[in-house]
Amino acid sequence: MSKVTLDAYLFFDGNCKEAMEFYKSVFGGELSLNTMKDTPGTKPEDKDRIMHASLEGGDINLMASDSHTASPKMAKVELSLSGTDEPKLTKMFKSLAGGGKVRMPLGKQSWGDTFGMLSDKYGVDWMVNIGTKKD
Repeated sequence: MSKVTLDAYLFFDGNCKEAMEFYKSVFGGELSLNTMKDTPGTKPEDKDRIMHASLEGGDINLMASDSHTASPKMAKVELSLSGTDEPKLTKMFKSLAGGGKVRMPLGKQSWGDTFGMLSDKYGVDWMVNIGTKKD
């Protein structure tokens, strides 16, 4: 049986490289960046914009690019991080919150897990759920 994956693909309006370098500092992995300079028909002022960025091999995989139609705030989608490694996920939450806005601090919830929500400095909304380890 083949495996299907769902990958997040984010769009930025000129600051894709900066954002992806930030996410690399949070999640680790290898970042590859391809600019628009080799794309036929690219305007000279757009040659340094990112056509495709890929962050792989760290804690998560993430893809992105620059787009003139990107909105300053993502809407209708939140990225959710979950697991049982409390120190690691707490560090990710704090790192993503740097320069952004915590909408719900990490805290114990009625379902027994620790949960929090934030918008990072690039307008990307995140949820973090830290489950209890089951022996």
